[in-house]
Amino acid sequence: MANPQTLDLKKDLKHLYNPSAKQVTEVDVPAMSFLMIDGKGDPNTAEEYQQAVEALFGLSYALKFASKKSGIDYAVMPLEGLWWMADMGAQFGDIDFTADKSLWLWTMMVMQPEHITAEMIATSTDEVRRKKNPPSLDKIRFERFHEGLSAHLMHLGPYSAEKPNIERIHAYIDANGYAPTGKHHEIYLSDPRRTQPENLKTVLRQPMMKK
Repeated sequence: MANPQTLDLKKDLKHLYNPSAKQVTEVDVPAMSFLMIDGKGDPNTAEEYQQAVEALFGLSYALKFASKKSGIDYAVMPLEGLWWMADMGAQFGDIDFTADKSLWLWTMMVMQPEHITAEMIATSTDEVRRKKNPPSLDKIRFERFHEGLSAHLMHLGPYSAEKPNIERIHAYIDANGYAPTGKHHEIYLSDPRRTQPENLKTVLRQPMMKK
């Protein structure tokens, strides 16, 4: 078999996955396909969260290997999360981060290349179920997600220090005649198991619309 075609998704989507860390910038995020799992709880302690991440990456890597066998290789994309609270009147970024994290609601997700199909996902899901059968595998859904016009910023450092940068994003949105819409979005470019907290890189994004 000939060498597979290799996609460089992070390079092709650099404007989405590598924003400036110095200033808030605007981006128009196109519709993309994701594996998604919804859940609730503190990401630091909730078993439901850990199981969601395990299932998402288990299936994402199975899809990568299946795709490579069929002639298209690529690097699995990073974990992303949408965050909110059931009773929030404003966006997640306006909520006190010292609040009870067990009340946090989230959708964890991993972006998939355009050539990945529902049929490929069904086949790979069966394979993952046979080999590992992670508890949250059947909670995964495959969905198009169109975020649209957004403001974003690269956060450098621990997750616990995100608040000032989230406030910068919301200040930018307000100062430029926009209103936040949709859910607070984070993209985790670093593996916290292998990266010191001060070196973590996280994209912070907030969708918005003109007032």
